[in-house]
Amino acid sequence: MTNAIEVPLVIRGEIFSGQSHFAGRRGNEGFVTADVRDHLTALPLAQPSQLADLYDLKFDDILDYCARLGERLVLDRNDNLRRAFALSKQTSGLSDSILEAQYRSIPFFFARDAVREAAELSVGIDYLEGWVPQPSDPALPTRTKIRAFGARAVHIIAGNAPAIAINTIVRNAYTRSDAIIKTPSNDPLTATAVAMTMVEMDPTHPLSRHLTVAYWKGGDEEIESYLYDPRRIEKIIAWGGFASVKHVTRYLQPGIDLITLDPKQSGTIIGAEAFADDQALDDVATRLALDVGSLNQEACVNARVIYVASGTNEDGLRRAGELGERAFRAMQNLPSTISTPHKAIDVSLREEVDGLRFASNEYQLIGGRGDEGAVIVSLTDAPVDFASSLMGRVMNIVPVDDVETAVRSTTSYTQTVGVYPDSLKEALRDRLAFHGAQRVVSLGTAVPIVMRSGPHDGIEPVRRMCKWLTDETTDAAPLLQRARANLVEPAQ
Repeated sequence: MTNAIEVPLVIRGEIFSGQSHFAGRRGNEGFVTADVRDHLTALPLAQPSQLADLYDLKFDDILDYCARLGERLVLDRNDNLRRAFALSKQTSGLSDSILEAQYRSIPFFFARDAVREAAELSVGIDYLEGWVPQPSDPALPTRTKIRAFGARAVHIIAGNAPAIAINTIVRNAYTRSDAIIKTPSNDPLTATAVAMTMVEMDPTHPLSRHLTVAYWKGGDEEIESYLYDPRRIEKIIAWGGFASVKHVTRYLQPGIDLITLDPKQSGTIIGAEAFADDQALDDVATRLALDVGSLNQEACVNARVIYVASGTNEDGLRRAGELGERAFRAMQNLPSTISTPHKAIDVSLREEVDGLRFASNEYQLIGGRGDEGAVIVSLTDAPVDFASSLMGRVMNIVPVDDVETAVRSTTSYTQTVGVYPDSLKEALRDRLAFHGAQRVVSLGTAVPIVMRSGPHDGIEPVRRMCKWLTDETTDAAPLLQRARANLVEPAQ
């Protein structure tokens, strides 16, 4: 415990220390933090009306605050972020060079133009700023206006990339919401580091006073039965798998909206055009390396199974193998800020990959000797039976005679599909949507530099994080006149 890093508890502009020890991931010493039970009643807003101070702010005030905060979130000058980076190097699946690039990008999330664009694209600034008149029939007596209000929410965030914590804080600011962020054990300090910087900058500012960042072990009934109550919160935004969401659902009741951002699988469809010539094949191989290797394949958006319209005859298998060789080489040459050999390959996955060396009549294995990643080329039109476990820069190329095989493999668990060429993407996108795909992109662009605004996992999460209110103004006189005309005197 002597090497455990301290993770303070931040509640509405105040910072608390403690000595409750929690084990970290990947064999590190873990961290210590305050016991949330000792501060439980301080976590939620005492009254919903306390959101009002956020509505004394103009949108430009929010932009000013975010810009000032971003200037303080420079890794070389911020002790809070440096401690978060040090802990993440122990707990994260990302390599140190990738993590460093992520932490150095944090100020860009808070830049005025970035926040303005995110708010406009995800909600609409007019709706965040005031009541927006809606089109109506001039002959009708009702005029309608709509506004998006912030909500009291618990965010159960994932820790596979620091951007999730950062984006949550930015979204909470521009929607004028109140957030309790439950941090994950593989990134317990990034959101805390930003919240501490907010306190140091201005502890009494409404945006500082409407952010709480805490760690507790998921499933703690004492904490969660108190928090997950419609008298205290209105929204739960949960990133994570079946286990992390299941214990939340027991507390759901009218008045609480659960927004889930589930783990997904992403893949690739490559048309026959990839084999037009060497230049095209090299281009496709580099694009494929980016979609698989970025963030060391730790994200849902990373490709895992790659369907290739190479054909399944002898020449087709040779073409698929050649693409695999080139993609593997391209992956080894990616910049270290984007991708590196994985630092903690799953033992069971390594065993599965090693086992394929004894099935050369079914698979061609490229790489996979150490942590450099691997390309598994199926010699049939079927993926490996452990395809859902692929990570650490391990891809499975599956040759097919017809891209319809790839379309039919798409399910509601499919998030992103990278497609080459773009003409094929446009031809397939509607049918991919019917089968369950939630994002269709040009090959090589599956992993965004920053988290884009807009739809995610088939929903618009930021719009759902808001409360949408309607104001209707109606000339009641004609309605009353008709009602009086239809009144019938009761029988004497």
